[in-house]
Amino acid sequence: MKTPGQIEAMRAAGLVVAAALAAVTEAARPGVSTADLDGIAEGVIRDAGAVPSFLGYQGFPRSICTSVNEQVVHGIPAPGQVLGDGDLVSVDCGAILDGWHGDAAVTLLVGTPRPEDEALSAATRAAMYAGIERMVPGGRLGDVSHAVEEEARRRAAADGRTYGIVADYGGHGIGTSMHMDPFVPNLGRAGSGMRLRPGMVLAIEPMLTGGTDETDELDDGWTVVTADGSRAAHWEHSVAITDDGPWILTAPAT
Repeated sequence: MKTPGQIEAMRAAGLVVAAALAAVTEAARPGVSTADLDGIAEGVIRDAGAVPSFLGYQGFPRSICTSVNEQVVHGIPAPGQVLGDGDLVSVDCGAILDGWHGDAAVTLLVGTPRPEDEALSAATRAAMYAGIERMVPGGRLGDVSHAVEEEARRRAAADGRTYGIVADYGGHGIGTSMHMDPFVPNLGRAGSGMRLRPGMVLAIEPMLTGGTDETDELDDGWTVVTADGSRAAHWEHSVAITDDGPWILTAPAT
């Protein structure tokens, strides 16, 4: 539980994350390496007086995660991983400012997008916002998870596609640590789980694939890929529950 002042401090961290993701979004184009994107994000974070949440976290070697095509989450930026026309890259970014964390992710379409990738990313983003809308006082955690799942399935039906909903990874509490209780599944039953109260801050982050919901971890100990090689998308925001409804702390400044 956070006080209003603490949530304001988390908003400041969230704005740093938003700025870093905006810079990466602008830079992501064919010929740019994922290591280039990492350097851009770290520069924005440090220029704001913050530090990257991910760098050194349980040994992670970079400041952002860049997951390309069949990579779902936790991809490690590398100089040799150069983005090509039509690539799909999910960028996950975290920053710590004055002891408080912000965490968000976007999926980017590089160069000329594939229509199926556009649909997949849009469905994932819509599922995230569906979950965020259920972050209201008096609700249940299962309401959030169910809304994510329901919207993902609705979009799959509307798109005439099969989307895998990754169950092994999901959202989480966030505050003075990047990952805190509770775990926020991307599948769930409405009316179940803990009661939602003002002052809670949760990261909502669905991951959808263009095929299976099964994943594998590569030998680097970090990168998670789809078991069938299908492409994946990942969207995330850190959100506070308030008496006035959900407040997206990692939304860009307006």
